[in-house]
Amino acid sequence: QVQLVESGGGLVQAGGSLKLSCAVSGLTVSTYMMGWFRQAPGKQREFVAATHWNTDTRYADSVKGRFIISRDNAKNMVYLQMNNLRPEDTAVYYCNADPPRNELWGQGTQVTVSS
Repeated sequence: QVQLVESGGGLVQAGGSLKLSCAVSGLTVSTYMMGWFRQAPGKQREFVAATHWNTDTRYADSVKGRFIISRDNAKNMVYLQMNNLRPEDTAVYYCNADPPRNELWGQGTQVTVSS
C-alpha cells in the first residue's frame, strides 16, 4: 500500500524558513515525478513544485526563487525547502505524484506564516 507522510510544518514569521519532508512508502520516488501542492483556507489546492526522476524541477511562479524541491532516492524522501516565507504561503502542504493521484493524498502539514 502506498503511503505519503508529510512533516515539518509549523508557525514562522514572514521572512523565515521551513523545510518540509515527505516520507514515501510503497512507491519508488526515483521512478516518479513527485510534487508538492498546497491548499489555503477557502481556496483550491494548487501546484507548488515538482521534481522529475532525472532531477529536472519546475515551480509555480509564486514560489520561484524562494522554494527548492529535492529528493533523496536512497531514503525515498521528497523535500521542500521554503525560504523568505510570506503570509500568503500559509496553507496545508501535501506531497503527491505529479500529476497528482487521488489515492495518494495524505494528511498534509500545516504551514502558517505570520506577518
